[in-house]
Amino acid sequence: MAPPPLLVRRLVLAPLVVLLAIVVVPTTLMFALVVGAALTWVLPGRLRVVRALWMLAFYIVWDAAALVALFGLWVASGFGLAMRQPWCRRAHVALMRRMLALFFWQARWTLRLRIIADVGDGTGADDVPLPDAPLVVVSRHAGPGDSFILVNWLLAEHDRVPAIVLKDTLQWDPAIDVLLHRLPSAFVTPARRRRPGQPSTRETIARVAADMGPQDALVLFHEGGNVTPRRRTARIAALRDGGQEALAVRAKAMPNVMAPHAGGFATALDAAPQASVLVVAHTGLERLVTLKDIWRELPMDKTITLGGWLTSSGDLPPDGVSRAAWLFDQWAGVDAWITAQNRQLEPEA
Repeated sequence: MAPPPLLVRRLVLAPLVVLLAIVVVPTTLMFALVVGAALTWVLPGRLRVVRALWMLAFYIVWDAAALVALFGLWVASGFGLAMRQPWCRRAHVALMRRMLALFFWQARWTLRLRIIADVGDGTGADDVPLPDAPLVVVSRHAGPGDSFILVNWLLAEHDRVPAIVLKDTLQWDPAIDVLLHRLPSAFVTPARRRRPGQPSTRETIARVAADMGPQDALVLFHEGGNVTPRRRTARIAALRDGGQEALAVRAKAMPNVMAPHAGGFATALDAAPQASVLVVAHTGLERLVTLKDIWRELPMDKTITLGGWLTSSGDLPPDGVSRAAWLFDQWAGVDAWITAQNRQLEPEA
């Protein structure tokens, strides 16, 4: 569903979230927890109702706290006049880092999540430092919250400022909407809803990539959405319909991922030729496709593993055709990495 206009988001949605946090959550949370605890004795699972209600209440309060802090930064910037100043951007990045750290502290405690990450260079070397240059991050997209995990990892572990290109529907979340409009990120409208004159996805990627500094990281999810069997089948069919039978065969041979869209990736490298590329794979959330799946898995008790490999700008292919082939090769590596991770978990299961 398309997000409402800007004024509605700022004057209705944002105050509504703060009102919920102030009035509704404190007055209903205790009642909900008591009822949830009682229902938990009837419904299967380990305190599923209580955990779900707690995380919902926490997220509302978390979102409202971020909105209040963002309003304070707007006032401190001279009611928006100094919003583009370096000190103001640093303040917004620091706020994002603290809010994500708080969110994952709570998620680890409530959902019993464990997150581990490792970056290599594709040759077996581990813990490779990221270069002092712009970074294009291409990541698998599977499971709820994987984008939050990736952004938090870039901020907390590598001190990178994420520049995210994401769907406009995420503007329904007021805190995400306000914060990312003040950072080097952008929301894109799907082609079916795009009005004449609105920038395309590639144009948006080019603009964001061209403005990247040495500590920025452009985050792209080239599969176009969370991996599901239906989407994966449709993507293979689209390749065949487009006369790309060889790529369709390769995509069918990768059971864990969807075939990547290479256009945005090539556009990013054209706009930021000095950028290195970090390919990110992860596993642990792919079974969580529907709300029913998430409910069944609560508490998740999961280890989420991130693996990445870095390619410097000098080792990247020079043109669009070779970049598309290179990206498919990387996705084959992502698929193989996921298969290997799942095999390691089989004995434990």
